[in-house]
Amino acid sequence: MTEASPMPAMSRTPPLVVRAPPAELEREPLVANGRGIGWLSDTIAGVAEGSPPAWWKWCFAISVTMMTVCFLCVLYLMSTGVGIWGLGHPVMWGFAIVNFVWWIGIGHAGTLISAILFLLRQKWRTSINRAAEAMTIFAVMCAGIFPLIHVGRMWYGYWLFPIPNSYRLWPQFRSPLMWDVFAVSTYFTVSALFWYMGLIPDLAVMRDRAKTKMRKFGYGLFAMGWTGSNRHWSNYEKAYLILAGLSTVLVLSVHSIVSLDFSVSQLPGWHTTIFPPYFVAGAVFSGFGMVLTLLVPLRRLLKLEEIITARHIELMCKVLLLTGSIVGYAYAMEFFIAWYGGNPAEKHLFLNGRAADPFVISKLLHTNPAPYWWAYWTMIGCNVIVPQFFWFKKVRASMITVFVLSILVNIGMWFERFVIVVTSLHQDFLPSNWGYYRPTWVDILQFLGTFGLFFTFFLLFLRFVPLIAIAEVKGVTPQADPHHPLGGAKTGGRHS
Repeated sequence: MTEASPMPAMSRTPPLVVRAPPAELEREPLVANGRGIGWLSDTIAGVAEGSPPAWWKWCFAISVTMMTVCFLCVLYLMSTGVGIWGLGHPVMWGFAIVNFVWWIGIGHAGTLISAILFLLRQKWRTSINRAAEAMTIFAVMCAGIFPLIHVGRMWYGYWLFPIPNSYRLWPQFRSPLMWDVFAVSTYFTVSALFWYMGLIPDLAVMRDRAKTKMRKFGYGLFAMGWTGSNRHWSNYEKAYLILAGLSTVLVLSVHSIVSLDFSVSQLPGWHTTIFPPYFVAGAVFSGFGMVLTLLVPLRRLLKLEEIITARHIELMCKVLLLTGSIVGYAYAMEFFIAWYGGNPAEKHLFLNGRAADPFVISKLLHTNPAPYWWAYWTMIGCNVIVPQFFWFKKVRASMITVFVLSILVNIGMWFERFVIVVTSLHQDFLPSNWGYYRPTWVDILQFLGTFGLFFTFFLLFLRFVPLIAIAEVKGVTPQADPHHPLGGAKTGGRHS
């Protein structure tokens, strides 16, 4: 019997190590200065936990005053009628529809940042998505006021919904105005659910940190028993993904449907197939402009520069540059379509009704200046020329410059809606019907009052809800990455 050969000794495999990437491949961190997870919770939650600063109180008082003025104007409108507005033949759509389309556009950036960038796995969205989502909800609330009061007898507004009634009234579903009702209401509902779904983990954090029974009860009620268990996180991520998918469809469809209010008509300036993508690009453009207008000062006032970093601001500026270039291309295509289509009414509108300024174009064409040339060229300057400054890194790195340019973008997008609505109506096919639209003091105060409504809710949001998604920001820190040294990975080796 032969002796069994000895078994070879088991070779010990070296422990797995992670090689550190070269310094030139390291991206700028999304949370500056290597701040830890505990610091993030204390800093973000502390904004809603502490007593409101003096600037918050002053801003809230001004906002509530402006909101009160808005509602007083609405009561005056209800008691008197739409004759107190500047409406008149032929401009029967004025400030109300202009403001409605503008506010709806403002609300699009929140859904794009939260839903589309989430599906594209863009981690930089985590520091700004909460504020953008809140902005979306409050902007849609402001927008919803105007179609309701524009019908004149707003107490009959429920007729717009398919509710069985004794009068046998039923909505005309072939009208794009009816599509608006369902598109905007659906958009608001899904956006609110999406915003609330992302809030649940952070509400649990606020519940656990609460020092009074009232705050603990309130946050605990809306946290819905969240404990952070594996089952909770699994259900949360599934629901968040489903809502992100639904919101992505809505962000593209809602403003397309709003554009159909105009494009299905036969009016020069409205009857064009370019409106749906043109409106969507413009909505994202104006929405990102408003996000920058809000977050640039807030990151300084609330000392959040290490969470909403210069990188976040720069990336949003690049989105503004992209969407602003798309909007500028759409403006050029409108002129091309007016020329190529051979419709004399369309040509007259774009040249003699919009673009003919008293200094250059009217003299070249030997015609009278356009009545609203100042609105058209304000739109071109703010929406086409201003975004081109974002090509320069020095501009994107200057917070004051970014803030000023973002305000100009918002102004330009409002004038775009004004140009589309008013200039297309004030000169129609019959010269005997031509007129000039002038808003009244009620129009102006109602519009300014909606800013009060918007900022009142936004300031309350700052006071009681974390401005930044705590759980999501923690997930993009190095400490949450198991392949990063700060997340527990061992480093070593070298790159060949």
